[in-house]
Amino acid sequence: MEDTRTPDLFPPENGDDAAPIERHASQAYLGYAVSTVKARALPEIADGLKPVQRRILYAMGETNAAGFVKSARYVGEVLGKYHPHGDSSTYEALVHLAQPFSMRYPLIDGQGNFGSRDGDSAAAYRYTEARLSRYAELMIAEIGEGTVDFVRNYDGKFDEPVLLPARLPFGLLNGSFGIPVGFSTRIPSHNLKEVAAAAAYVIQHPRGKLEEVLARLPGPDFPGGGQIISPAEEIRQAYESGRGSIAMRARWHIEPLARGQWRIVVTELPHGVSCRQVLEEIEALVNPKPGAGRKETTQEQKRLRQFILELVETVRDESDRKSRLRLVIEPRSSRQNADETLQALLVHTSLETRVPVNLTWLGLDGLPETKDLVTILREWGEWRVATLRRRTQHRLDRCEERLHIVLGRLMAFAKIDEIIKLIRACDDQGEARQKLSEKYKLSERQAEDIVNLRLGQLTRLDGVKLNEEKKTLEAERKDLKAILGDDKALRTLVVKELEADAKQYGDARRTLIRSEERAAIERTVVEEPITVILSLKGWVRARSGHGIELDAVGFKDGDARYLELECKTTDAISVLSASGKCFTLDAAALPSGRGDGAPVNTLVNSGSDEIVWIGIGSPETQLLLANTGGNGFLCRLGDLATKTRQGKDFMAVPEG
Repeated sequence: MEDTRTPDLFPPENGDDAAPIERHASQAYLGYAVSTVKARALPEIADGLKPVQRRILYAMGETNAAGFVKSARYVGEVLGKYHPHGDSSTYEALVHLAQPFSMRYPLIDGQGNFGSRDGDSAAAYRYTEARLSRYAELMIAEIGEGTVDFVRNYDGKFDEPVLLPARLPFGLLNGSFGIPVGFSTRIPSHNLKEVAAAAAYVIQHPRGKLEEVLARLPGPDFPGGGQIISPAEEIRQAYESGRGSIAMRARWHIEPLARGQWRIVVTELPHGVSCRQVLEEIEALVNPKPGAGRKETTQEQKRLRQFILELVETVRDESDRKSRLRLVIEPRSSRQNADETLQALLVHTSLETRVPVNLTWLGLDGLPETKDLVTILREWGEWRVATLRRRTQHRLDRCEERLHIVLGRLMAFAKIDEIIKLIRACDDQGEARQKLSEKYKLSERQAEDIVNLRLGQLTRLDGVKLNEEKKTLEAERKDLKAILGDDKALRTLVVKELEADAKQYGDARRTLIRSEERAAIERTVVEEPITVILSLKGWVRARSGHGIELDAVGFKDGDARYLELECKTTDAISVLSASGKCFTLDAAALPSGRGDGAPVNTLVNSGSDEIVWIGIGSPETQLLLANTGGNGFLCRLGDLATKTRQGKDFMAVPEG
């Protein structure tokens, strides 16, 4: 039998292992892919952070700085101890954590220029200063209580936490965005009070329904506000599948002026949209540029330009410190309809847009996965219960350790004279510890503590304090053991802390959720006669009028007239391709003039498919379709109508 295995391209030499280049490349790229997924671009479901963000917060917490510190110091601390990567990317991550227009609950307070919503860069890190925000305390407050595991850093000299013990689901609070190899994530931000209520519900009802969760968490809450106009069912589907998109719209008001004048003032934009972007979009509408491979603008571009110029006089950005966002739109005339002006801008700019949703995380098992909202809250809840159990055990250990010391001191207080005499008779502290342990059955730790006691701590008042502390510690130990011994009590404690944090740190919702129809404009087309001409090579054009001299129509070299159709600008033209797909063309949108027109496949997504027929008529018009296999059927012309450029498969055509 012939050996079909791929031969080694690099056979072993001098005892060294070698591998085919394709195998090495595959393994190397796989390692890179895993690194980008797990160590860079995807957030953990536990604390909602990527590794660089986690290291920044931990390093800032370790400095114990009370006020603002130069960002350069923090960047150096992170790079030198925990994150052996570039300083610019680390600083960008720090800046992102401080931007109130990027983070719903910023984890860093910034002082200086930390960029703007319009895309302006932050000042260099030697100029800016930073400190942990009040929300960051919810991330790191319990890190010293045994709540998370630590590992050695990249050079083995320092310890760093695997995760941060977040008291709230910060991955949902602030959202996340990342594109590693083979995956992407786009998690929207949410309101703290609503997330806490939803998390509390799922912790108490692990098998709870999505509808119950959505009653507490109805949708995203973005830093810049705006309005979500998607229907509730669309939002539910996005949370149920972990993928989807949400329609958003700007918020505005009509500002009255003198003598009956008015203007539109936009105060909130959809998430990710800036004033600069809207201004550039309007500029592109009123001063359009020819598309790739074209010498002049299309009829549609010209029509849109005229349409916008008839409605809008000027648009300017008046945002400042007093008005964080103020985009002013002056109408061409005060007599025009404000709603019409707004509808036009909503349709043709990002004042109305869609925000993608992709709930992909690194789960508690360390694997990347797209998860539904209930699963996300359930996994976070289980992790929070686990960290609270570890915190409770840590507090119990400290309580018992302290109680152990207090009991030793109470014994010493009761026999103070004997103990002083015993210690004075010893040659050194080691001998004193040993004799105390042997005579009074003390542990080594208790004996050490007694030997190190100052005589001033053995007063009667201190004895009273020790008895009170003993009672307090015994009561605390009882409570802690009760919590550890009862899973329900542990979950109840998690819920109580969630409610307390929501009360202390929560705020009002910024993004309005109110379902509305997406903006649309009814095109006004003047009804005029035209003749549509289709060439053999699939080029289409429209000429004004009927009964034109077709023999005078020119074509490209090697091309000729194939079909012509007399219709009106208000007609919808049905198109049938050789593969049996059908499309719909808007007659008014066809290229006009005395040029060669445009390929049909630039107007619809027909690819290289040949166009075999075009026609118009009443939707009820009967049409007989047949293929080369001798099969045919009757249909209505309206059955061929499509709403998108993709068209639809309409009839089967035999191969060949």
